[in-house]
Amino acid sequence: MKILLTGAAGFIGMHTALRLLDRNDQVVGIDNLNDYYDVGLKQARLRRLNAYSNFRFLECDVADAVAMAKLFSDEGFDAVVHLAAQAGVRYSLVNPQAYIQSNLVGFGNILESCRHTKVGHLVYASSSSVYGGNAKLPFSEHDNIDHPVSLYAATKKSNELMAHTYSHLFELPTTGLRFFTVYGPWGRPDMSPMLFVRAMLEGRPIDVFNHGNMMRDFTYIDDIVEGVVRVIDKPASANPAYDLSRPDPGSSNVPYRVFNIGNNQPVRLMDYIEAIEAALGVEAKKNFLPMQPGDVPATYADTSELDAWVGFKPDTPLTDGVARFVAWYRDYYHC
Repeated sequence: MKILLTGAAGFIGMHTALRLLDRNDQVVGIDNLNDYYDVGLKQARLRRLNAYSNFRFLECDVADAVAMAKLFSDEGFDAVVHLAAQAGVRYSLVNPQAYIQSNLVGFGNILESCRHTKVGHLVYASSSSVYGGNAKLPFSEHDNIDHPVSLYAATKKSNELMAHTYSHLFELPTTGLRFFTVYGPWGRPDMSPMLFVRAMLEGRPIDVFNHGNMMRDFTYIDDIVEGVVRVIDKPASANPAYDLSRPDPGSSNVPYRVFNIGNNQPVRLMDYIEAIEAALGVEAKKNFLPMQPGDVPATYADTSELDAWVGFKPDTPLTDGVARFVAWYRDYYHC
């Protein structure tokens, strides 16, 4: 299969590409290599991918409509895995324009390009952030998500709505994957595992928001990749039981699906910190702070729909995943 993977130099992008390359798919990876975080880390990820003869990399931006149209026309992809996006809840309060361009304009370009070149399946990254102010746990794809609490979340909900429109108008099979707090080796420097480990090794305090009264459904990267790859191989289809008089947000009467990918085992923030302390052999100095704007106190994924669709549910224990991350960190940063 010939697959376009956007955001190939990203954390999830690199791991997904490796899995596809190892099973002999032909992968074209694109990324704009922006400086939201350390470009050197992105380039190091790409070096791993460039070792494969069935991988090609192009530096370009999904927000460039002309470049996207030409790429799709020239290549003729069987499937697209769209992971490129401006990530991060907190940064959306600082630079909202970056989210408009990448997550909205860029996603529109991907949809248009898929439409005009008859791509067989578009799989794209959504986020647990779309659940916003929802208080009912665990979060289910059948729940209403009309109350986002950050611009980042709003753009991801918008992606799901845009995808549905193209599935309806043009019969483009689209599958959105709501990722829940992904962590593991090669992770992003702006996320808590990297921030905590670096601060702890340097003897600095870590910021613990909402005074530690938070829970997250931490999901190990290998589990995310397994879910993504299984979904690629099973294009979205219309739900034969869909009832137009009682609309269900998770599916439709057109080839459109949305799934949670989470560990289905939420962990207290303080227990997560303890797991990092145990793996590092260092006790964290803690700076307890109020909740940040745009954040939520808990995430918890109902993964029964994903399991029913592709026969998989994430299950890597947090202690195992954290130990692997710490081992990678020490090796990569020589500390």
